[in-house]
Amino acid sequence: MTNQTLPPLASLRVIESSILGPAAITTSLADLGAEVIKVETPSGDYIREMTWPIIEGVSLMHYHLNRGKKSITLDLKTEAAREIYRELVRGADIVIEASRPGALARYGLGYEDLRSINPRIVFCTVSGYGMTGPYKDMPSHGIAYDTWSGVVKPAYDEEGFCYIPEHVGIGINAAPLFGGLAVLAGVIRARATGQGCFMELAQSDASAAFDWYRSESHMAYARPEDVVTGNKADNYVRRPVATAGMKEGVRYQLYASADGHVLFMASEQAFWKNFCAGVGRMDLFDRWPGSKYADHARGNRELQAILRDIFRTRTTREWLDFGVEFNTPIAPVNTPANIVDDPQFKERFHLLPHATHGADMLPFPVRFVDEAETMPDRAPTVGEHSEAVLRQVLGYDAAQVAALRQAGALG
Repeated sequence: MTNQTLPPLASLRVIESSILGPAAITTSLADLGAEVIKVETPSGDYIREMTWPIIEGVSLMHYHLNRGKKSITLDLKTEAAREIYRELVRGADIVIEASRPGALARYGLGYEDLRSINPRIVFCTVSGYGMTGPYKDMPSHGIAYDTWSGVVKPAYDEEGFCYIPEHVGIGINAAPLFGGLAVLAGVIRARATGQGCFMELAQSDASAAFDWYRSESHMAYARPEDVVTGNKADNYVRRPVATAGMKEGVRYQLYASADGHVLFMASEQAFWKNFCAGVGRMDLFDRWPGSKYADHARGNRELQAILRDIFRTRTTREWLDFGVEFNTPIAPVNTPANIVDDPQFKERFHLLPHATHGADMLPFPVRFVDEAETMPDRAPTVGEHSEAVLRQVLGYDAAQVAALRQAGALG
């Protein structure tokens, strides 16, 4: 282990004006050591009360999305507070406007205003549908971006009522990935050229971009069938798009084990041969050898029934050991509830514990080899760091802070 004194983004300062989920754009930056100063209204970001679970009065969403950040309250209706904001921006690299576009401009703190005092500032506005288009003024929440992008398929209950099915939220999780990458790219360029930039990010766009394989496959299939085909293993016949085309697979499919489920992935001929040899059933390979690559033995119910019976003879752990011994791709099928018990999860994730962080949380997933992991601080209470930011970041003395409080700048 090397003596690592500074986290990777220790030189980065971010001023964030956010409410709710879009605050996620800076979570990973804070995880990596950036100084993220969350500017809140005196009443605070009501994310602390949103959704569930609520842990000792505070939402898991707040604990996760705002961990590692500093909170300062500023009443931007006052000129004194706006001047503090400008002073913070003078020494910052990034400004995040994670609410409706133009919210800061209404206070004279938009990109054009701020770049006049810091030409290197990277300004990113994050919203539901972005700054343009017919949906730009529509109010929305996170799942809207998944229904818009086609990620969520409506479900119906036994009484015929339509409901939102369980699914992974894409828009609210993809936007921070694209946004974080983009703002860091902006900072690299700004440090090289002295010129910042103004960028905008729609969570709906991020959801669509993240699910590119399905939408692009549909676009491809809209072209003539003699131009866009299926793959060689399927005799070039088109399958349904993306994972929908996996339903009829056999050599690449889910199977019940003796105590759970496994994912079998012997679509390459070499892996399929290894499996058959390992279970002592070379007759299966001789009868159905398949083609060299991407052959799922689609629709072969006879083989699927045989494999169903074979997989029931061993536990999931035994099948995982088998996969290593006989070089056959087999994976466990976990749930969000039991993945924490998986030995691979335990090895890879050193959880941020609730004793220090309010909730048990997964840390930033990328490791810097031979460096100590960066540990973000607990998510802040409203205005928890107001005085510290003013004194340590801006250099105000106690009398100046007291005067600002008296003037109502801090709420």
